[in-house]
Amino acid sequence: MYLVTTVTNQRIPWFQVFEFAAIMCRCLQGRDCLLDAANLCWVVMPDHVHMLLQLDEAVLVAVVRRLKARSAKRLNHEIGRKGRFWVPSFHDHRLRKEEDLRAVARYIVANPLRAGLVSRVGHYPFWNAVWL
Repeated sequence: MYLVTTVTNQRIPWFQVFEFAAIMCRCLQGRDCLLDAANLCWVVMPDHVHMLLQLDEAVLVAVVRRLKARSAKRLNHEIGRKGRFWVPSFHDHRLRKEEDLRAVARYIVANPLRAGLVSRVGHYPFWNAVWL
């Protein structure tokens, strides 16, 4: 299990646009973008994405690389631009067995609250968790 965060290039808040955030949401749920990984929980913020990935045989770098490549292609096409969409790197934290997955998931989905984007998690449309 990995908590992964990736940021848009130059922290441009592309996902403030509903249609762009919706495209990213579809990528975060689609098997074509995630290889053999399961995305247990995710949130799309204006300029970054947090996700909780469960890997079986897949390699984390390959999963994130594919997700970023596929989403960048779709988003750049929708926006009508070319060029780098994501920063080349990403941050990851491997969860230890004793860490509570649901606590990490609550941390992920509470990001819009902490950022002041909404007053209740249920008011933010760009997140999901398998425990729902």
